Amino acid sequence: MRANTLKRALVALALALPGAAIATLVAAPAAHADGCYTWQRTLYQGRSGSDVRQLQIRVAGWAAYRSIVHVDGVYGPETTAAVKRFQAAYGLRADGIAGPQTFNKLYQLQDNDCSPAHFSYSELDGGCGQGGFSGGPLSAASTRANVTRTMWKLEALRRKLGDEPLRVTSGFRSTACNRQVGGASKSQHLYGTAADVVPSTATLCQVAREARSHGFSGILGPGYPGHSNHVHVDSRRENNSDGLTNTTAWSAPNCGVS
Repeated sequence: MRANTLKRALVALALALPGAAIATLVAAPAAHADGCYTWQRTLYQGRSGSDVRQLQIRVAGWAAYRSIVHVDGVYGPETTAAVKRFQAAYGLRADGIAGPQTFNKLYQLQDNDCSPAHFSYSELDGGCGQGGFSGGPLSAASTRANVTRTMWKLEALRRKLGDEPLRVTSGFRSTACNRQVGGASKSQHLYGTAADVVPSTATLCQVAREARSHGFSGILGPGYPGHSNHVHVDSRRENNSDGLTNTTAWSAPNCGVS
């Protein structure tokens, strides 16, 4: 058994046991049970903290129709509902409580660099061949954090579409790259909050319609000028840097999305 797998098993057992047993089992190895992030306690409505925030990042793609999951570190009804949808999507007990089974599924889905299993930073970085997350209006670190949330939403969308492979044709763009490709002056691509995607077998309209229930507040697809061969999804409602916060813009007229 791989070391990480053994450590994850110990953490799962520890979370299922009371008091002293947890103190005994969740020792030094637990902090390294996963290469990206390891949860140390069961989470449920009423709890708060950085561990809740880490969970919210990973279930943000399981928001309700026309809604989002606020990444605020507070485990409220919104987060509970998103966790339930995540659990149901992966055949877990859908009780809205994030415990060993939920965490183990997240560990399976997450790579050591915190990207989800079916997407990578290299797919969404740079644009125009430059690579990296610098050159935009935000710091590289802030942009990368936005990209992480974007990828987890895409992972949820992919799952809901029946594990449909989604190819990202454009992710983050530097200011120079955005200008080069003729992007809008306040394009969400500048902030790492957007991705242009093309499905493998599903239709573009299926992607555009389903994206409405996966935390995307910006959706542009077939029927919108320049979007006949891909679907643009973004999180403009959560972007506090572009002056468009709390806005929703859906337009894929050929798909009935508005």
